[in-house]
Amino acid sequence: MTAYTVVVPTTGRDSLRALLSALDHGIGPAPAEVVLVDDRPEPGELPLPDTTLKVRVLRSGGRGPAAARNVGWRAADTEWIAFLDDDVRPTADWPSRLVTDLESLASDVAASQGRIIVPGPTGGRRPTDEERDTAGLATAEWITADMAYRRAVLAAVGGFDERFPRAFREDADLALRVRQAGWRLERGTRRTLHPARRGGFFASLRAQRGNADNALMRRKFGPQWRELCAAGPGRLGRHALTTLGGAAALAFAAARRPPPPPPPHTHLTLPPHREVYTP
Repeated sequence: MTAYTVVVPTTGRDSLRALLSALDHGIGPAPAEVVLVDDRPEPGELPLPDTTLKVRVLRSGGRGPAAARNVGWRAADTEWIAFLDDDVRPTADWPSRLVTDLESLASDVAASQGRIIVPGPTGGRRPTDEERDTAGLATAEWITADMAYRRAVLAAVGGFDERFPRAFREDADLALRVRQAGWRLERGTRRTLHPARRGGFFASLRAQRGNADNALMRRKFGPQWRELCAAGPGRLGRHALTTLGGAAALAFAAARRPPPPPPPHTHLTLPPHREVYTP
């Protein structure tokens, strides 16, 4: 039977409890262990349920998910490392399907990607920008929300590039380097639910920080890096329009705001010994 370790970088979100419960009650071979890597600068208690799983908690010092995943897989000793995000929920048959996916791979296949399912908005409302972005995960290539790699391949390419400090492009960078080393990557049959993220008013501003990650991808792989990793045209244009739209809305609201009332009438009191010239 194929042995695997589940590695989860986490910032202590409550969703971690549901993830671990789903793994604990899943159908099929359980992981050899679950390695939780607390990536908060000042780690604290994690929301852990009662579980029969073997769980180990490590620390990565708040350096981002790439560094956290490196801490996790390097501490494991199984042939396969299954990466999951701390806000996903594997389906009931995920353990069984994962093992089937891995055992069916040819020797030159380095990794197997799970199928991400993003529930749509309810109540007939239109999706938000954040929900549309999350829905894109269902067709994204090689994302580590659910991605299993051979440990030997991770060691051969040096793991994740820790210069990517956010959960953005670090998974595509790893996949490109693995493919350049001569390995193939395939999509499996297992399924994982990924709820839509909600970002709030300033989500577009925060998302623009990913421009630095795009620039790093260009330096590493050249101007054709998007085509190489099927990244698409990027979100900068939409985020810029969203930001400009928000600024314009604020300016319009300010222009329509009525002027403040004049201050109440007061008598001018002149300082002593001052003359006032009247023509």
